[in-house]
Amino acid sequence: MRKFPLLAGVVTGAAAGYLASKPSLMPWPTQVRAAVIGACAVKVGVTTAWAVGGFWLPRPRVLAGLAGVGVVAGVGGTLAARKVLAGLATKGRTMDTAFAQEPMSAHLSTATSSWLDYRTVGREGARFLHSVVSAEDIEQVTGQPAVAEPVRVFVGVASAPTVQARVDIAMAELERTGAFERSTLIVEAPAGTGYANPTPISVVEVLLRGDVATVAVSYGLLPSFLSLGKVPLAAQTQAALLAALRAKLATLPRRPRLLVYGESLGARVLQTAIPAGFPDLDINGIDGALWVGTPGGKLSDVFHAEVSSSSVTVDRPEQLPDLTGKPRPRVWFLEHDGDPIVHNRPRIAVQRPAWLTPGEPRGRNVPPKMSWVPGITWLQVLIDTFFASNVKPGLFESRGHDYRADLGAVVTAAYDLPAGGDIPARLEEFLRKAEVARAAQLGA
Repeated sequence: MRKFPLLAGVVTGAAAGYLASKPSLMPWPTQVRAAVIGACAVKVGVTTAWAVGGFWLPRPRVLAGLAGVGVVAGVGGTLAARKVLAGLATKGRTMDTAFAQEPMSAHLSTATSSWLDYRTVGREGARFLHSVVSAEDIEQVTGQPAVAEPVRVFVGVASAPTVQARVDIAMAELERTGAFERSTLIVEAPAGTGYANPTPISVVEVLLRGDVATVAVSYGLLPSFLSLGKVPLAAQTQAALLAALRAKLATLPRRPRLLVYGESLGARVLQTAIPAGFPDLDINGIDGALWVGTPGGKLSDVFHAEVSSSSVTVDRPEQLPDLTGKPRPRVWFLEHDGDPIVHNRPRIAVQRPAWLTPGEPRGRNVPPKMSWVPGITWLQVLIDTFFASNVKPGLFESRGHDYRADLGAVVTAAYDLPAGGDIPARLEEFLRKAEVARAAQLGA
């Protein structure tokens, strides 16, 4: 009997099955949890069979069969993966019917006089441009008329063949739209598909009554978990854009305040583009930064350490500090205690994370009975990531990787925006209604 493989297989399979039945950061669909438990049971059975009887077949024949299956599966998997990726890229290039026509405002990319071909901004670019806040919305929320039309510039990965060419188009568009005449300029780093969250930008557009310009330059068309290999290219894109802005702003008699925003993979990308922290913020003239839901890992930990002398990390608006009479931090992080994307890192496979320390208070939405087991907890958190962004239009939940319920207050604080009286309540209502209306357009 092969005692060690038998013991190892049974123990790990049983442990994984046990943990799969226990609380995790995100609720799993019933069928998923059942499938994981079932897979663990199969592992125990197969390991026992191998250890006791070698699958009841001579080992060379078994190994040859497994090798053949592996080759066939590998070739088939590669071909299937290529087909899936091609399909996702096509989907990213295909615009929604509701946004097939380019917006007509001269303050948006793709207007009649634009340097940009609207057909190249992709699905996410079109959504971002069409979600710009109107003058009527600004007045409804703030009680005051808009002082300018918000500027939004979006350059798709298909808009030009190289990083520098895409950045050159972005700069030309900023010039054409009058972006440098605004009081505030925001650089938003998109996620892998080109997704640039319009909600935080809408917050700034409303509270500054339109006196703001936003620019986003895309680097891909695939979902973030399939775009991790593009982080260097994406960081190169953001660094080139910041360098071009730095050169332009140096020529202006009155420069706008420069802010940066990154969410999820977009946060990782921007942090990679300015790895030195405050020295890079100074070099690029960045006045404030907000990063939301940064994927966990060594790079994130190092960057947090680099900016720890003047940064704030909050899980929710209730944790925002009272800065009356105090210096305002330049760097802000919004990271949920229970966000598996923030917590997912290889290290938790072999080392207990601080957020699961026995006897210590648990963060919000971290189940009290969730425990750490080497290897197994990492797998559990990995599965959690697939259910971390289960959002419903207009139903803002401050949970997992869904930060919509927090953005109004946190963006206001991080960027030091004016929002007194009952404006925050009206702003929150507007953001929810805008998302529902956009979802209805997409559904139609």
